Amino acid sequence: MKKKILKEVKNTFHQLYKTTPLLIFSPGRINLIGEHTDYNDGFVFPAAVNKGIFMAIQKSDSDSCKAFAIDKNKMYAFNLTSLERIPKGGWRNYIIGVAAEVQKLGITLGNFNIAFSGNIPTGAGMSSSAALENSLVFALNKLFKLNLSRSEMILVSQKAEHNFAGVKCGIMDQYASMFGEKKSALLLDCRTVTSTSYKIDFNNYKLLLINTNVKHDLSESAYNDRREVCEKVSEMLGVKALRDAKITDLEKLKNQVSEEDFKKALYVIEENLRVQQFSRAIEKNDVNMVGKLLYQSHNGLSNMFKVSCKELDFLVEQTVNNSAVLGARMMGGGFGGCTINLIEKSAIKEFKKDISKRYQKEFDKSCSIYEVKLAKGTRIINNV
Repeated sequence: MKKKILKEVKNTFHQLYKTTPLLIFSPGRINLIGEHTDYNDGFVFPAAVNKGIFMAIQKSDSDSCKAFAIDKNKMYAFNLTSLERIPKGGWRNYIIGVAAEVQKLGITLGNFNIAFSGNIPTGAGMSSSAALENSLVFALNKLFKLNLSRSEMILVSQKAEHNFAGVKCGIMDQYASMFGEKKSALLLDCRTVTSTSYKIDFNNYKLLLINTNVKHDLSESAYNDRREVCEKVSEMLGVKALRDAKITDLEKLKNQVSEEDFKKALYVIEENLRVQQFSRAIEKNDVNMVGKLLYQSHNGLSNMFKVSCKELDFLVEQTVNNSAVLGARMMGGGFGGCTINLIEKSAIKEFKKDISKRYQKEFDKSCSIYEVKLAKGTRIINNV
């Protein structure tokens, strides 16, 4: 699959621009635990996966840049001297956002052409946007010898998301995509932007993703709204971020904030603690505790932080009485996307069949099921 996409990207680029490109792969990511904690300066536990964005790039002699989205069959031409956010611009905002944020560093870019494709499932909450941003900033860095570090590159990607896509994301998605390690997940401290690598081996169990194949419209505005609530409560507590708050501190505010906002802040504080418990469970190879923490995380996301939806809740509920499943939770920003499940390897085949049938019956639509491998981060791939 990977070689097929790479070949298509390379051939398409050559047909469009008549030159040989530099080829880059930037992975999507899963997050084992730690949702909505990244923009609260907290802890997360992501991993890069073997699905991502494949990009071809080369310098251009023309007076503009061109970007071709192969999967959408769309070409976009733009001028580096006039880069502004496009209302409802979709993927184009990630491209021009990265170019604009690189130039804000005082760097002069030359014109370039790109073509890209991907195999991250649409709307799965696996950060195709971060993979696209990272693939471009990494490609520009190599092509124009900008000497940016990986740490500097992910900040460019994050700012593109903030200022051009309009999503005030934390740093987790860009970090995991850029710094991912094979067969490993990263315990990331989002304040210091440093991580500890953990080899992942769940013995007889495996991670399985189930995509609801829904993405409810309120996801973007609700994401920014949750961030505002967290910042407001932090300010009331006199701390820099909810990462610094204790449950006992929050209890003192109970009569000063709405019940909804109290629960949202409480969820973030508890989830931060869960991520650290999760890392200790990985160290001890305690897969049962890993499973329990996944369920606790989903309960908080659904009932306290209110970012789940009926489809995600249904998929998690269906696993609770299944002895082959140790834990499950929604993954990503919410309101659609995937659940992540820790399931016994020998039961996967039967489980896939059963959950697909139940989901189809409940919602009159299909879910999609993926097995993923934990992979290396953004890199050059020219062996096609």
